[in-house]
Amino acid sequence: MEQEGEEFRRCRRCLTREMAGGEEYFRSLWEYIENLDADIRAPKPLYEDRLAVCRECGMLLEGMCRSCGCYVELRAAVEKNGCPREKW
Repeated sequence: MEQEGEEFRRCRRCLTREMAGGEEYFRSLWEYIENLDADIRAPKPLYEDRLAVCRECGMLLEGMCRSCGCYVELRAAVEKNGCPREKW
């Protein structure tokens, strides 16, 4: 996708919240995460720690885990979930 006068690029190793141009496309994902019940949601520090691990993983591609196909931000947001490669 190109915007007038500039080339649009997707970061292959980024989370969805870091992708340019994805604000509208991923809004429902982020709203879902924000509205998770407190009893199932991972505490913010745990969530951010998990995402830091995902950012360094070679299986991250455009916000998705190539190992299982999930959006890593969604998987990391639920406390009981784990990494399919057992990195967290």
